[in-house]
Amino acid sequence: MTLTEKVLEVKNFLQKTPIFQNIIDEQLQVVANIAIYQTYKKTETLFWEGDEATGFFIVKSGRIKVFKVANNGKEQILHIFETSEYFAEVPAFDGGKFPASAAAIENSEVLFIPRTTFFMVLQQHPTLAIAMLGTFARHLRHLTHLVDSLSFQEVPERLTNYLLKLSQRHDNINVIKLDLPKTQLAALLGTVPETLSRAFYKLSQEGKIEVNGTKITLSDEILTSRNNLI
Repeated sequence: MTLTEKVLEVKNFLQKTPIFQNIIDEQLQVVANIAIYQTYKKTETLFWEGDEATGFFIVKSGRIKVFKVANNGKEQILHIFETSEYFAEVPAFDGGKFPASAAAIENSEVLFIPRTTFFMVLQQHPTLAIAMLGTFARHLRHLTHLVDSLSFQEVPERLTNYLLKLSQRHDNINVIKLDLPKTQLAALLGTVPETLSRAFYKLSQEGKIEVNGTKITLSDEILTSRNNLI
């Protein structure tokens, strides 16, 4: 594949991402020209908390977790980013350091957008800056919901909400397959694997779910609470 073909492929991909889907062709071409293609193997780290934020990332394929690690070694996953989603844009904009770490959950491809070069693009195309304000708002909203969940919900309720959101991502089906190992799911829900296992058991005993390995069947009772999700 020639350099021109690679840039065209990147431009076509960027056009489908939420951050760039309403951007005119000329602007997309400029961004595609500065994007740096990177690959990461499963468990490989993209950056560590405290590293200098030299740019932001867009997931081309795979999944990337953004997480923090406490002094006692406990991991809290802040968010998992999938294809077409973008992350680390806030520290890249303010010029500070990464406030959390990022690693690949599975073999992944990302596009790295260098901060300095992207700022030059923004000066020439200010409508891009307006588009990015929406990304800040969405990520802030997610972090607010995360704080509420960790502060006011018990683990079984957090697990219930996660299973319902997983169901929604698959056209509201009632039989779903866990998309994370239980150690990672525990870190995402702000708990430890042992407590997560007890939450699965509690929901099973209450007849809300049926567990068969990684396959989970949601009861009608639990599905009726779907509309309460934010």
